[in-house]
Amino acid sequence: MKFDAPLKHGTLLRRYKRFLADVELESGERVTAHCPNTGGMLGCQKEGSAVVLSHRPSPKRKLDYRWELASDGGQWVGIYSAYANALVEEALAQGAIERFAEAGWSWRREVSVADSRLDFLLAHSESGRQCYVEVKSVTASKEPGVALFPDAVTQRGRRHLEALMALKAEGVDVAMLFVVQRGDCDRIRVAPEFDPDYAKTLAEAIDRGVEVMAVGCDVSPRGISVVRSLPMDVAT
Repeated sequence: MKFDAPLKHGTLLRRYKRFLADVELESGERVTAHCPNTGGMLGCQKEGSAVVLSHRPSPKRKLDYRWELASDGGQWVGIYSAYANALVEEALAQGAIERFAEAGWSWRREVSVADSRLDFLLAHSESGRQCYVEVKSVTASKEPGVALFPDAVTQRGRRHLEALMALKAEGVDVAMLFVVQRGDCDRIRVAPEFDPDYAKTLAEAIDRGVEVMAVGCDVSPRGISVVRSLPMDVAT
């Protein structure tokens, strides 16, 4: 996935009010950028660290810049949570997700189910199999080579797990797919230290038959792409 707007490199001055970040560009200009990530952004909001912004001036937007990449220990991290779905769709089209690499899969995005909206409904043209998939973006790491999810309390994340469990109880195939938007991790673990209730709910979901998958990405100012499957540790 290539970025669809010109990029500007800079230095993070501060992130505040969750959705705002002050950045000094390489030119010396100071700008305020939209931060498109509501999570804790563990390791990704260090003042003085390198960042990459996209320049998107429009009369429909209050801010001309959007924060795209953060630097954590010299590793670029994709912080825009919504990119995870686009990355999954691109990977599905390329057959890059092992579970759905077989020819014949098609999909719909943003599917309403009861009181929830899940990210994908996949269907296989020959077998008639279906699978609902919920996608989560992962940016945090505090141990070398290990990505973490979540990095803050996520009630919404628990609701999605409950929706998947309800579908599984009806005999429907369901999966949770974690997209690690950084290239320095070779596995992912659930993080009960940030949200013990989410960790317990995920363990329960797995016991009830919800499939859990994770993929890792290569991330740079040139773009982001899914490149590998990752094992996940769900022990609480």
